[in-house]
Amino acid sequence: MIEGVVNAAYEPVVVLAVQGPSGQASEIEAIIDTGFTGFLTVTPALAAELELALEGTSRATPADGSEVTFDVYDVAVLWDGQAKYALAETADTTPLVGMRMLDRHNPNIDACRR
Repeated sequence: MIEGVVNAAYEPVVVLAVQGPSGQASEIEAIIDTGFTGFLTVTPALAAELELALEGTSRATPADGSEVTFDVYDVAVLWDGQAKYALAETADTTPLVGMRMLDRHNPNIDACRR
């Protein structure tokens, strides 16, 4: 089971360990975003720090209706005690956990700030 907290902005947050191809690792705080259909977002700085392998690019339409292009990287995530390989889109914002990462999981959130 993955446990997290609800932050002051009422966002569900989990701490995840992410790892690059050469074993470099970092822990990130990521917001669970059910409106994001991808796996995960990371900052461009973290992608560079972990020396993640560029897989390609992706396009998305955020809530404001604009079209944005993201670089997409391969990353390993410690997920529910197991290494899970995922595609991480880069964005200059707080990392997000999306619905593809939640596949085959049953999120249960007690919306109580801590």
